[in-house]
Amino acid sequence: MKDMALDHVLSIKDLTVFRGAAKILDRVTLALGQGETLALVGESGAGKSTIATAIMRLLENARVTGSATLAGEGDLFTLSERKMVKLRGRRLSMIFQDAGTALNPSYTVGRQLGTTLQRIHGLSKAEAWKQAIELFTSVGINDPEGRMTAFPHQLSGGMQQRVMVAIALAGSPDLLLADEPTSALDVTIQAQIVRLILQLTRERGASCVFVLHDLALASQACDRIVVLYAGQVVESGPARDVLERHRHPYTRQLKSCVLEIGAKDLVAPEGTVPSHDQMPIGCRFCTRCPRAVARCADQAPPLVPARQTATGPLDHHIACWNPE
Repeated sequence: MKDMALDHVLSIKDLTVFRGAAKILDRVTLALGQGETLALVGESGAGKSTIATAIMRLLENARVTGSATLAGEGDLFTLSERKMVKLRGRRLSMIFQDAGTALNPSYTVGRQLGTTLQRIHGLSKAEAWKQAIELFTSVGINDPEGRMTAFPHQLSGGMQQRVMVAIALAGSPDLLLADEPTSALDVTIQAQIVRLILQLTRERGASCVFVLHDLALASQACDRIVVLYAGQVVESGPARDVLERHRHPYTRQLKSCVLEIGAKDLVAPEGTVPSHDQMPIGCRFCTRCPRAVARCADQAPPLVPARQTATGPLDHHIACWNPE
């Protein structure tokens, strides 16, 4: 894979996460440009949320190796916790999967947003209150002033998630991590929240990492896609290229699970993800792969350009010994 450019907002290299002897993430490498939106896709247990949590330095009971370089700050994994506290909310921020559990039930949503604004920007209580109302308005909360005194349980799931978006954007971060922000919402609200996050991050020139299950949604909403399987990157590249010209067998199987108009059948991947104590030494997908060859079980394939053109390799990478 090509070297990380210095102008990337985030550069992750060989990120590996251990829980005891189990390797949860295995040598994950990716980069995110200024204003770019990237999707991490894959089945449950692929390691998508672990990557986001590792970037925020919120993993517990885990050992992390590799690097995650944030522009202007250096490797996040080597910074002190005091420095990370200053960065969270200001340079990087996270929208958690379930707003109902992420929000504090004991405080009004206005107080939670206002406190965030005071901490990050040093505002007075009155100034923070005014800015909180403006933020609630920008994320589409109806009657924003009235909602300031509401507790989380008094809001719908969609409104709770909009509050989480407002809190995450309060510090105008350079990097926003959205960890399956629509998984607990119905389909119509999901589309609204995704569009809202994209609109607000693009208006601010921020970069965004989406953690998603849906390959079709990822291709519609994001500039680039990284496909993960059991903690390994198996394919990455421009969203349309990965969706329409994928070469890894696992990406094909993910696409076959997408419900499309006119599709006759949905074909789910056969088998299950191996447990962490029974992972193959080589490609972790080899136990379920219809194209597996002898070396797949013993040798981990490198992430290399998927195609070569007259002008050089395309920015599309796969890790497979026998690609399609």
